[in-house]
Amino acid sequence: MRHDRLSVLTALESQGVAPVFYHPDPEVCLNVIRACARGGAKAIEFTNRGDFAVDLFGDLAREVQKTDPEVILGIGSVVDAGTAALYLNRGARFVVSPCLVEEVARVCNRRMTAYFPGCGSVTEIGQAHELGCDIVKLFPGASVGGPDFVKAVLGPMPWTKIMPTGGVDPDEASIAKWFGAGIVAAGMGSKLITDAAVKAGDWAGVEAQVKRTVEAIAKFRAE
Repeated sequence: MRHDRLSVLTALESQGVAPVFYHPDPEVCLNVIRACARGGAKAIEFTNRGDFAVDLFGDLAREVQKTDPEVILGIGSVVDAGTAALYLNRGARFVVSPCLVEEVARVCNRRMTAYFPGCGSVTEIGQAHELGCDIVKLFPGASVGGPDFVKAVLGPMPWTKIMPTGGVDPDEASIAKWFGAGIVAAGMGSKLITDAAVKAGDWAGVEAQVKRTVEAIAKFRAE
């Protein structure tokens, strides 16, 4: 397998932003995926949403494996082990949940696939570590304490790698606040891949926004 667990984790931390999106049209999805990859975010989270989403994901994964093998396509909004298994069998390279689901962690570990569970407390983060999760998804990021919560967790648990989704914007001020607190990456959805850009088919605009965000994160880290 081209993208193993370690390479997925390395790619996600390196790019610093995980684009999060869903669209029912496969052509739109492929354009968004490729625009994100060209912008420097090759690890992308597709959202499990609605009927037949797993079939759509399978078609997308099969296509990008042939045409864009550098892309790392993962699946989000997974809340049970059966759904995780369906996506793993269709080429998902990582799995993300809005909550911590022990059975999903076990399924992913059996396949040596990265699992990022949603956590909103120190207890949940500790449980995620016990289950072998390398990165925890702070969700909803702004609502459970924001950057101050991140700092508070990293005091007694400095080994924790946190990726918030919800509350991190693709601008320098937000990036400085969150990455300054100690996060390793951030999930970004509609503020990164805007509805207006998708409706207009402005794939160059999506690419440019992703590129600006990746570069802003790299610049902050360098400083």
